[in-house]
Amino acid sequence: MSTTSSLPSPTPAEAASGPVPIRSAADVSDLVNSGTASGKHARMIVIIALGGIFLDAYDLSSLAYGLPDITKQFGLSPTMAGVVTASISVGSLIGALVGGWLVDRIGRYRVFMANMLFFVVTALVCAVAQDAWTLIGARFVMGIGVGMDIPVAIAFLAEFSRLRGKGSKGSRTAAWSPAWYAATSGCYLVIMALYFLLPDAHLGWLWRFTVGFGAIPALVVLLLRRRYMNESPTWAADQGDLEGAAGILRQSYGVEAYVPDDVEGKTERPRRPGLASYARLFKGPYRTRTIQSVVVGVAETFGYNAVAFGLPIIIATLMTQGPLTTIASSFTLNLVFALTGGLLGIRWASTKGAWPMMSLGFAIQLVAITVLALIGQPSGTAFVTAGILMLGAFMFAQGFGPGAHIMSYASLGFPTSMRGVSIGFNQAVLRLGSTLTLFFFPILSTGLGTGVYWVILGAPVLGLIALLVKRWEPVGFDADAEERELRAGV
Repeated sequence: MSTTSSLPSPTPAEAASGPVPIRSAADVSDLVNSGTASGKHARMIVIIALGGIFLDAYDLSSLAYGLPDITKQFGLSPTMAGVVTASISVGSLIGALVGGWLVDRIGRYRVFMANMLFFVVTALVCAVAQDAWTLIGARFVMGIGVGMDIPVAIAFLAEFSRLRGKGSKGSRTAAWSPAWYAATSGCYLVIMALYFLLPDAHLGWLWRFTVGFGAIPALVVLLLRRRYMNESPTWAADQGDLEGAAGILRQSYGVEAYVPDDVEGKTERPRRPGLASYARLFKGPYRTRTIQSVVVGVAETFGYNAVAFGLPIIIATLMTQGPLTTIASSFTLNLVFALTGGLLGIRWASTKGAWPMMSLGFAIQLVAITVLALIGQPSGTAFVTAGILMLGAFMFAQGFGPGAHIMSYASLGFPTSMRGVSIGFNQAVLRLGSTLTLFFFPILSTGLGTGVYWVILGAPVLGLIALLVKRWEPVGFDADAEERELRAGV
């Protein structure tokens, strides 16, 4: 099969008016990138992919408030509390590596359909855990599901979207950010509702209901996936299955795609990438992109995990607030600041790009954390309010900047053939950083008090350095076209 189209790709008008010939993988990619292929079924796939991101965030944040109760119930030391918190990140590290490889090897659809079972079963096991090690084990397996889900969800967002304009790859990839914050806000909303519904004597069970509730949306997403999900047409075409890609375009997009009889190798032997495909990340033009995406990702993950997942600890311990204030403040910060920033990130992605928004976001976070460090232990209402506003500024900047675009850097600069491993490798490194952050943050906050802010300050500093070293803009970049040129020796 030729790697480049032998005939010009159809225009949107031509595609809308009649049958569309598919002669190569390039035709499929160009059809999707141009926006010609767009339909309600395809948009539903994007929504379901975001539903997977929602579940990832809910499960990762569902223990954020309940850690003190878990520590008390199971008699945990600070170290064991860190193990409970970090277990899901260790699982997601493994899941990201394996899942990223499987996404490229066996397809997006199969991995997407399989990993929902992780969420349903493990959420219920966590809810009824009678000892710390059962909880740790269940959270670890849940993390494997989270790690597998992110590469496939982001691949779907990129591969069911046009290259530029409204509904572009940049905008839809950035949409993972508000989906994430909607989930964390929803988690705190569930916690708040349960706080009022449960008798005071049973508030220690609040974390169990919160974690177990995650099985309900997981079942809903699983049922929707069974009805609407389809394979990525660009992945199918890249595997040599032009007939399959044409069928997906007809089913998911409503495009009358067909493969002409004179095209040789309509269904070729699939190219099954091995684990050596990870080595491609450090070759040719991908090396610099891989390193930069990992560095900005580590900076984003360290800062976000310390602040967002540490919000209950920061507000309750460092700001000495009661449980209701802690829950309400955490919910407000996620909903008003982070979610709003994430929605703006979608709007600005196609017009302003990833690099400017990432840089501005890290700069605002640098100022916010510096102010928090200078305030230290707030001594009055004014300083508590100022501290919470700085946390809000950090979350707002996270929403439109680093949070929205770490996935742009991890996915849009890489072609379909290696998008799974690029996201998987990126997420594995980030999960390692997340694991260390979640493990050490309770220990550091206990030992350093407000001095922990000076440690967190390293995150935006590292992110800004990585962005300033090389100005690389992934939004609007056609990585598949670049790969075809590289294969052709251009």
